[in-house]
Amino acid sequence: MTRPLPRSGTFLLACIAGTAIANNYAIQPALTTVAAGLGVPHSVIGLVPTAALAGCMTGFALLLPLADRLAPNRLVAAQLTALAAALALASAAPGAGALLAAYLLIGAAASVAAQASSIAGRHAPAGHRATGVATVAAGMSAGILLSRLAGGTLTDILGWRRMLLVFAALALIGAIAAAMLLPRQRPHSGHSYRAALVSLPPLLRELPQLRWAVVVGGLWYFAFNLIWVALALALAEPPHSLDPTAIGLYSLAGLLGFAALPLTGRLTDRHTPATMITICMLAAAAGTILLATGLNTPPTIALGLAAVDAGCFAAQAANMSRVIALDPQRSGSLSSVYLVLYFTVGAIGTALAAPLLNTLGWQGTTLTALAALLLAAPLGHTGSWQTRSKPPHGTGRRLVPPSRP
Repeated sequence: MTRPLPRSGTFLLACIAGTAIANNYAIQPALTTVAAGLGVPHSVIGLVPTAALAGCMTGFALLLPLADRLAPNRLVAAQLTALAAALALASAAPGAGALLAAYLLIGAAASVAAQASSIAGRHAPAGHRATGVATVAAGMSAGILLSRLAGGTLTDILGWRRMLLVFAALALIGAIAAAMLLPRQRPHSGHSYRAALVSLPPLLRELPQLRWAVVVGGLWYFAFNLIWVALALALAEPPHSLDPTAIGLYSLAGLLGFAALPLTGRLTDRHTPATMITICMLAAAAGTILLATGLNTPPTIALGLAAVDAGCFAAQAANMSRVIALDPQRSGSLSSVYLVLYFTVGAIGTALAAPLLNTLGWQGTTLTALAALLLAAPLGHTGSWQTRSKPPHGTGRRLVPPSRP
């Protein structure tokens, strides 16, 4: 039987998730400085964030299932150690090629943030799964929101190479803490790692609940990325012509989403994930309507972004909690399938932002996002979560999520 994780353990996982995922974003404010230091064009060094994202997606697919096989203390400590080593390699990179290779490794190792969420959900006390997942999600959100500020500030003070070494030191501290404080209990698994990877695609076919989770989550992540990328592009053009720093300040609106996550986690445990998702989508839709009114009033933009971020962040925590509830002992594999497809759909929103903005304008783009959010609201309450499904291959039992995760 899985032992419940104490609150301090969940807090540690939240800190680990935040400091790990931050490494995908911390270098972004320093890209111009890095390009100058390595003597390469901006177009080349601009591939660094893409390499980090590609590595992270690879980590979701190949490393996240390890959460179903290895003891949390060993798995998290090993991956954080690998993250520290990759950051050290990046700090010593002699050229763009080496830096890009290092960031593929950094992105893959940073996927430990998703493992932290899976572990928190699996080891949560009875009736508190959504709270545990939301706490880790809050840590991830804080890491994403503060990473660019921390990375830019440390680069100004220490230079970009030493900035990466500071993050490497944080990863090593996290590795030591994980080895000492996280559960040492190894999950019971009758499958080899290769068999676990082979079983991932069938999970999507055999579990309608997982398919619905992907569809619903993909809709709001599509809308989220569409809004943010289109906003950055629109504000950089006349008549607004804001510089990157001014545009970046709007990201602070996401602090509301970070602050709301612990509360929404408790509400999800008290009610149901489906109810919380519907409420969150309506809140995000209201924020999108505010954004559609125009970009000439900064307070209105900030309020709209705050509602969109809070709604999407909280809905993601609720959705992850019910994905994990399908089978807590295979939470790593289930999360792997979900997150790979979730980020894929989000990437489509990112890619379509510029074409839609050029074709439909700002209002047309926000209305497209609004349509996705309003579609996600009823789909998030779909009755398929109450139906039985075929068990995934080899489990030998039906997976029926309880009314509460």
